[in-house]
Amino acid sequence: MIRSEASVPATVAQTRRGFWHRRSRRINTLPFHLMIVPALILTLIFKYGPMFGLVIAFQDFVPIRGITGSEWVGFENFRFAWNFPDTMEVIANTLYISSGKIVFGLIAPIVTALLLNELRLKIVKSGVQTIIYLPHFLSWVILGGILIDLLSPSQGVIGRGMAALGFEPIYFLGDNTWFPWVLITSHVWKEFGFSTIIYLAALTSIDPTLYEAAMVDGANRWRQTWNVTLPGIRPIIVLVTTLSLGSILDAGFEQVLVLYSPQVYESGDIIDTLVYRMGLIDAQYSIATAIGLFKSVVAFILISTAYWAAYRFAQYRIF
Repeated sequence: MIRSEASVPATVAQTRRGFWHRRSRRINTLPFHLMIVPALILTLIFKYGPMFGLVIAFQDFVPIRGITGSEWVGFENFRFAWNFPDTMEVIANTLYISSGKIVFGLIAPIVTALLLNELRLKIVKSGVQTIIYLPHFLSWVILGGILIDLLSPSQGVIGRGMAALGFEPIYFLGDNTWFPWVLITSHVWKEFGFSTIIYLAALTSIDPTLYEAAMVDGANRWRQTWNVTLPGIRPIIVLVTTLSLGSILDAGFEQVLVLYSPQVYESGDIIDTLVYRMGLIDAQYSIATAIGLFKSVVAFILISTAYWAAYRFAQYRIF
């Protein structure tokens, strides 16, 4: 006897409808999943494939013998790298420069966004945004050449200006006191325009009635900024700050490589440039890989901590 659909229990009918609904959704999204396949293949080949080479951090790697023929030495390369005379100095330089970039790279876009938010002429606001956003698109090779010309003590605009005012020109790119601040300042100048967009977008989400209520209570523009604007964008500030912790060991390889010289190794040498010199110039592949692997492990821990803190304090999740 064939039962009609009406005689089938409601739960069974709902299960059938749910099954076909999920099946149709999978079919509809199949083209989007297929679009991911080429990017996934490239990621596996160029990102995860080369990670097999990390084993040379535990070997006395000799290129002519290859990975399979080189002698295993365990953690000897890590011990050598840790006891290397410049290791602690390089780590300290990296933390100092990257911390300065994070702190001032956070303050500058927030202040700029607050100032731009007060502008009422749209054409002026758009013009300023375009000007400060432009350096983000320039490579460090171009910006490095500009900075070298500007900061030259004899031919640079800044050096000539200081001489005209009666001051002794400073060789910013050759002075261990000034060089880290050149890196921090130039990085902030290049990137703060891009970060400003994030905070301007956050400012648009603040309820205008909050400002009206503050005006009724007699709050001036400063009190409105302090009591309404900053609390309104506080979740974004906390999120950006916590996520920045993951790059605490990334002080900007390209920037430092373009601008530094042996004169400022004492204050400008960072982990990435040390790995570059030891691995590609001095051909100490195993030691350079050990240092790079150490940095990657620490960075992974910091990124994991940053995501936990972002969820804990800003309710941000990656999925």
